[in-house]
Amino acid sequence: MKKLILACLLGMATSLSQAGAKIEHWMAPSGAQVYFVESRVVPIVDVRIDFAAGSAYAPAGKEGLAGLTRGLLDTGAGDLDEEQIADRLADIGARLGGGADLDRAGIALRSLSSKRELEAGLELLRLVLQQPAFPAAVLEREKTRAIAGIKESDTRPASIAAKRFSAALYPAHPYGRSATVESVEKITREDLLAFYRTHYGARRAFVSIIGDLSRAEAEAIAQRLTQGLPDAPAEVSLPDTALPARNTVRIDHPATQAHIHIGVPAVRRGDADYIPLLVGNYVLGGGGFVSRLMKEVREKRGYAYSVYSYFQPQKQLGPFQVGLQTKRGQAREALKVVEDVLAEFLARGPTEEELRAARRNLADGFPLRIDSNRKLLEYLSVIGFYGLPLSYLDDFPRKVGAVTVADVRTAFSRHVKPEHFVTVIVAGD
Repeated sequence: MKKLILACLLGMATSLSQAGAKIEHWMAPSGAQVYFVESRVVPIVDVRIDFAAGSAYAPAGKEGLAGLTRGLLDTGAGDLDEEQIADRLADIGARLGGGADLDRAGIALRSLSSKRELEAGLELLRLVLQQPAFPAAVLEREKTRAIAGIKESDTRPASIAAKRFSAALYPAHPYGRSATVESVEKITREDLLAFYRTHYGARRAFVSIIGDLSRAEAEAIAQRLTQGLPDAPAEVSLPDTALPARNTVRIDHPATQAHIHIGVPAVRRGDADYIPLLVGNYVLGGGGFVSRLMKEVREKRGYAYSVYSYFQPQKQLGPFQVGLQTKRGQAREALKVVEDVLAEFLARGPTEEELRAARRNLADGFPLRIDSNRKLLEYLSVIGFYGLPLSYLDDFPRKVGAVTVADVRTAFSRHVKPEHFVTVIVAGD
């Protein structure tokens, strides 16, 4: 019986993902943008609210402010402290989650759709969003934790490489800044309150809802969660990114493994070239053991256990990046192979056989990336926050299947500029 039930649930989930999700969109009276998918497969409701309040919006010298603001939302709200919030969530079997990245900060609720549990969960989420207390004692505790984490990460070659790579890619842009001991030490409770009031307004909110409820219920939830938010400006724009001068940064470190990053600011979220870039990158370094970089660097020469490449689109130009670790004594040889593979791919693109395999894997694997409400919620929030077409999920397999070799070569030539490559090497001889 258990196997039968499981098979039925899997079948329903697969059917849902294959049929495509019907995304409804509207603006709430509060000014928030709302994206909704009705899904009656399981008695669960997922709600996520994102704001243009990621780390790139923190003022210079206060790096770490965005993460602390988001992190302290559910450590005290209204007349509840963090322990009381946790106890009430446990009582109804609900969970709060979320986080902050470069562009956005968000908080999510997962609750049963039954009236008692959902009502209690939504009320907690409303309190956390609209009446955060930012307790001073909790702030000091979290600052201490953050500073300890920064000090520890600044000893590890992987973290050093990642931070220096971002700084070199974006030398004059907020995307290149990272939290430091000094910047976190300066952050006060007043800074958190000011950041919250400026960036957590209803007109900057993107509400994603999916689950066992109607459109009318979703409308009421979105308005309830956002109508009491601060009267913040609708938009605080990020500066445009600029392409850096080509350079190589070498950093001494006693590690036995060299950490190498190569890349360039490349693509914005929503760019029409993103699908050809994604398909091409599957061939280059995103397809695991079938990728060219893996074959040339690992399989043929044994220079690295893993080598990869990816595009990370953002509001402004997000990075194209190649990364690997190798023995420090062979860092130069490994880097030369990577550069040769990149040059060959930029010149010729994938073969027809490679392209067919990439299109098939990406298109056929896509239903597994939206086969649960949790996965679908992440796509819904991205679609809303970055203003992607409501048909994005339905369009993706078709657009992947239509990519040609010429499309890949053209897209890479537009976005991956070797004359602006930044290379960071930590612990290489």
